[in-house]
Amino acid sequence: MSVDFQKKEQYEIQDLLQIMELLRGEGGCPWDREQNHHSIRNNFLEETYEVCEAIDQEDPELLQEELGDVLLQVVFHARMEEEAGRSDFQKICDGICKKLILRHPHIFGDVTVSGTGEVLANWDKIKQASKGQTTVTETLKSVPTTFPALMRSEKVQKRAAKVGFDYPGMDLAMKSLESELEELKEALEQGNQACIDEELGDLLFSAVNVARFAHSDPEEALRRACDKFIRRFAQVERLAQERGIRMQDTSIEKLDELWEEAKGNKNENR
Repeated sequence: MSVDFQKKEQYEIQDLLQIMELLRGEGGCPWDREQNHHSIRNNFLEETYEVCEAIDQEDPELLQEELGDVLLQVVFHARMEEEAGRSDFQKICDGICKKLILRHPHIFGDVTVSGTGEVLANWDKIKQASKGQTTVTETLKSVPTTFPALMRSEKVQKRAAKVGFDYPGMDLAMKSLESELEELKEALEQGNQACIDEELGDLLFSAVNVARFAHSDPEEALRRACDKFIRRFAQVERLAQERGIRMQDTSIEKLDELWEEAKGNKNENR
């Protein structure tokens, strides 16, 4: 069954909104009509990560495509809200425009700033006021629990640090990391799983603290570590195959030897 829609050489946002309305409407796509906020929640996450991948690859064509996929998710959720009578795409646009105007008084008002530091400080103050946050604890709780744990840890720590709740430097951050490692060792010796989980969490939290003082993004650092592990594992597997070694039948000592050989390979990053 054909729908009432005019095909064009080039489309605009209103066309995308109309397409979503048709897909969700009577006689529309069965799959699209069955979806709700929860059923496509992970789709939103996946599309966002694909945008990040396009950015990392510095691929403008892929970035354009993936940004379109993210925009589709926004329009999809906005349409559901319109159907429920709670909101719509126009109200969403209105809300973000008002937020940007409010949080940039140095552009849309008469506030003067000396640089990025003051811009961020004003942003935080306005944000807290607009959300009715009166304590630092409220700002910590407002960091979404759905964030990746490393990202959430860093944001919580940064917000606490803004009121002086922070180590004065890297030395104490490192001592805390070493202390948490010792506490994890003790928990492992005791064999108490609840304590092990707690101490492991403390160790990771402390590692994020060290990352902050080292001006390193812990999420990005761990991502690169994963990539490096895969590259080195590929080298180990190749070496094993060349020497007729079945990895699953080989001792960990022999595999460690291959791993060290792979680490010393100057062509590892190729």
